[in-house]
Amino acid sequence: MTDWFSYLPTLLQGVSITLQITAAGLLLGLIIALTLTWILEQNIPVLAQLTEGYLLLLTGTPLLVQIFLVYYGPAQFDWIKNSWMWAYLREPMFCAILALGMNAGAYTCRLFKGALDVIPKGETLACQALGMNNWQTLSVKLRHAMRRVIPAYSNEVVLVLKGSSLASTISIMEIMGLAQRINGQTYDTLAVFGLAGAIYLVLNGVLTLLFRLLEKRALRFQTHQ
Repeated sequence: MTDWFSYLPTLLQGVSITLQITAAGLLLGLIIALTLTWILEQNIPVLAQLTEGYLLLLTGTPLLVQIFLVYYGPAQFDWIKNSWMWAYLREPMFCAILALGMNAGAYTCRLFKGALDVIPKGETLACQALGMNNWQTLSVKLRHAMRRVIPAYSNEVVLVLKGSSLASTISIMEIMGLAQRINGQTYDTLAVFGLAGAIYLVLNGVLTLLFRLLEKRALRFQTHQ
């Protein structure tokens, strides 16, 4: 049992990297999701069709494949390697965040669009009657859809945190990357990956608790309105 806990300090060193990837991926995903949701809500010709294609592609393929395509794909094109983009696309951390953000953005867009579709159309007409622009109308509708969105979005956050473990496949030393390195040195598979799983379990538990508190606060906010 002593050996089990001797691995813990090393694994904990990867927590900050895991949280950085998760937070940055969620932020990028949120920006993408809001943009795509706005395009779908406005039903902009061509852009709406391209958005649907993007959503189909990103939600229909494994995240691991997307990470590999983002990290290894650009190196196949000389014009990318000779451009300013290569300074970013050659960095594993940037590619992991980009792939995770693109994936999260697609799923979050589906979530937002589904929540908005059940809001009565009269609310949109009311916003337009008050002179609100499209972004303001979308903001009002999202606030009213918050009660439906938060529980589902908390699941997406947990999935992004767990998905960050795939960053280890492109040499990033987050929790899973360090676990694989320790396992390669010690072959103590059960202990190493058991502890790694426990760390993810604790992190996910904390996130779930925070979102439950946020959900209760949002409910109270809506009740007082």
